[in-house]
This record gives sequence, C-alpha cells and structure tokens, in this order.
Amino acid sequence: MKKLITACTAALFATALFAAAPAALSGNGEGEKVSLKIDTKQSKIFWTGKKVTGQHNGTLMIKSGFVELEDEVPTKVHIEFDLTTIVCEDLKDPGTNAKFIGHLKSDDFFSVKKYPVGTFTATEFTPISGAEGRDANYTVKGDLTIKGITGPVEFEAFISAKGKMLVSNGDLTFDRTKYDIRYGSGSFFDGLGDKMIYDDVELTYVISTGLNN
Repeated sequence: MKKLITACTAALFATALFAAAPAALSGNGEGEKVSLKIDTKQSKIFWTGKKVTGQHNGTLMIKSGFVELEDEVPTKVHIEFDLTTIVCEDLKDPGTNAKFIGHLKSDDFFSVKKYPVGTFTATEFTPISGAEGRDANYTVKGDLTIKGITGPVEFEAFISAKGKMLVSNGDLTFDRTKYDIRYGSGSFFDGLGDKMIYDDVELTYVISTGLNN
C-alpha cells in the first residue's frame, strides 16, 4: 500500500507538470543544439527503501541540473541531488521521523555531512520502438555517484521536449551496497532476521526545465 501511495503521488506530480507538455518528442529538422536548466522547484525525486518488516518512502530535492538537446532529442542530462533535503513521508511521529532521517544521514547510510550532494549523468539515450503517449520512450544509460562512488545505471524513461520546455519521468533501482552503504544488508551480515534491509533502493523522478530558460 505504501508503494502504491508513493507511485500515485509521483504520478500526480508528473501529471501536473506534463499538462502543458507535448506527448512525444518531435524534432524540428534543423539540428539545433540547446542546453536547458532543470527547474528545481518543479522537479523532485521520490524514494522507497524496503526491509523484511516493511518499507519507508519519501522525497529528495534536486539541487541543480541541465539537459542538452539536439533537434529536441536528448544528448546529455546532468543532475545534482541534495541529500540534506531527504524526507521520510510514512513515519508520522515527529520524534521517530527525525531519528530515522538522522540515521539515514549518518555514516551507516549516506554520510551526508561528508557527501551532501549526489549526481547522475547520462549521455546514452536509445529510443524504444513502438512507445506511445506517456509510455517510456527511451532507454537511458548513465552514471550514478553517491558517497563519492560512481557506478553505471540503466532504466526506461519518458522524455518529451518542445522548444525550451522538457519534461521527463522514470523509475530506476540501484544497489546501495555498491556505494558503500552496507548497514543491515543480508549480503554482508548474517543473522539479521527481521532487521535485514534489502539492498535495492527504488527511485522515481520527475523533472522539468520549465519555461524560464
């Protein structure tokens, strides 16, 4: 149910952004190259982490970023996300919530004091044949950097551009242990029982370049 709520929240956020966006990419045939700043107020990352006894979900803000286009087709995306802004949405008790967020920011997890910013950079975008409407229309390959460690990621995304307006959303999953986040991982510790936390972290992102570029 919590995953469904997270997905619905992300979908509603995306729907509001995409209301004025084109349904699919359409080049102008002129080979024009542009670089657009991501609108950090209109963009957001939603996260879900799972454990044996349940899961937690929340949000993360984008600090800065840009998208490079050629003939309204993406050629590069670079995003910096601010780990100091991490929020948990499912823990309603203020004290419990604050303790949990403090733990996520500690060296057991994201070492936010030392590594406050993570990055994602993509330079490979492969069109998905037969994609229609708001379906994912690109396979994206790039590099995710967390705690100073960089690793490859691949996922499907919807990307739509028109002039100086671009919107995109997608879902990706990364293995936290690849980024030296091993706390509670059954891959590294035995006998955790119901205290085990799964290695995969699920992200849903929604980004827009807005209209102010």
